[in-house]
Amino acid sequence: MTIPIDQRLRVNEVYASVQGESTHAGRPCVFVRIAGCNLRCTWCDSTFTFTGGDHRSIDDVVQEVLAFGIRLVEVTGGEPLVHRQVPELIRRLQEKECEVLVETSGSIDISVVPDGAKIIMDLKPPDSGEVEANLWANLGRLRPGDELKFVLASRRDYEWSRDVVRKHDLEGALPVLFSPVHGQLIPSEIAEWLVEDKLDVRLQLQLHKLIWPPDARGV
Repeated sequence: MTIPIDQRLRVNEVYASVQGESTHAGRPCVFVRIAGCNLRCTWCDSTFTFTGGDHRSIDDVVQEVLAFGIRLVEVTGGEPLVHRQVPELIRRLQEKECEVLVETSGSIDISVVPDGAKIIMDLKPPDSGEVEANLWANLGRLRPGDELKFVLASRRDYEWSRDVVRKHDLEGALPVLFSPVHGQLIPSEIAEWLVEDKLDVRLQLQLHKLIWPPDARGV
């Protein structure tokens, strides 16, 4: 059966695990990983999402999610907002009383995300190679319950992120997460810098990479 284009998603995988990042870390969660991304970050750990995936209907994806019996759902990628059908997927999940998280790079207008879904927006520091892709207007579109993440590969990335947080008065405004690139920047260094600068943000480690092998998929 042909799937109408406005109901069709290209999906790499749907699986259940524990949430590895954000203030929701440690909670059981179903992940819907959408194929495709408009960026090419130097440290990307999900390059397999750039291509591939199966064309599936929104209804089919929702039914697979519900079969896990877990209320927390994250729509991620790749970059999920490159697909105009993703807001409808989020709405359908919300109709089924799912708590929806949306992991996005912040390079695409986040105002398309339905109210009630919680955005985890990932601004790109210089060493990502995609700093010019940041859509700064998105900072003004963040809502209560949303979170902001910076993935750091170096001291330069840390200082850039610190300066962004202070320039835009983000301390205390919403959860701000500083996360090291796994295996590239030592977490204790970030901890020392945060204490030295008295910066009111959270140091975040990727929990799933501590529980399972760092390159494991579907966890």
